[in-house]
Amino acid sequence: MYRPLPKKKEKHRVNENIDARKVRLVGDSSIENGIYSIQEALLFSKNRELDLVEINPKLNPPVCKILDYKKFLYEQKKRKKQFKAKQIKVNTKEIRFGPQIGDHDGKVKIKSAEKFLMRGDKVKVFVFFKGRSIVYKDQGKIKLLKFAEEIEEYGKVEQMPVMEGKRMYMILAPKKF
Repeated sequence: MYRPLPKKKEKHRVNENIDARKVRLVGDSSIENGIYSIQEALLFSKNRELDLVEINPKLNPPVCKILDYKKFLYEQKKRKKQFKAKQIKVNTKEIRFGPQIGDHDGKVKIKSAEKFLMRGDKVKVFVFFKGRSIVYKDQGKIKLLKFAEEIEEYGKVEQMPVMEGKRMYMILAPKKF
């Protein structure tokens, strides 16, 4: 049994697919902007061997432009791609340690945080409290602030130390070089 393939839905209505009686033409320098009947607008577009494209169907009358539809779609796609390329995705890396971390272990953690910040990632630094170590909250806060002080060349504190459950955290953002 033969079943036709579903038609790809166009983003804009073009030429005879525009169902309004009157349209507002904009953008073409050879034609004065204004409201025209659909027949007049189609005639203008056929004379220029271009397409009549409905840009904003929500207005009354709908806004249309006379242009090359394939070129219009290509330029839109290209613009979208450029916009996407300019966006920067920021990752958040996590570093955790206890309130009684040794100096050497702390330096290792600082080195890895520097590496993350140099790459442009944010760093979320945790001090986790297990069992009775929750008594040392102030010691954990001091460790976090010393960590921020050591790394201040590469990043700045975006959020000061905050206690959340059994862990205290602080967020560092990379500095712009």
